[in-house]
Amino acid sequence: MAKQWRVALGCDEAAYEMKQAMIEHVRALGHEVEDFGTHEAKPVLYPDIAIEVAEAIAAGRYDRGILMCGTGIGVAISANKVAGIRAAQAHDTYSA
Repeated sequence: MAKQWRVALGCDEAAYEMKQAMIEHVRALGHEVEDFGTHEAKPVLYPDIAIEVAEAIAAGRYDRGILMCGTGIGVAISANKVAGIRAAQAHDTYSA
């Protein structure tokens, strides 16, 4: 059996609906998911969410993180401010 990951997910308002679908997909694959927000499609300070996800991963509470925003660049820049985290924009299977 494949390893079950603990996955932290976060997004801004632009990716709220996509995040909801991603949560269902990751759970269907058998992984544990924690939703760090946003919890509604209203403007939010995405750097706060990205840093919270990155800090949780760096602390070892989660194995992987998925951050989503309008472009993916802002959350990656924010997450990369956390020591030990390497985040990148991945918009297709080649860049992932």
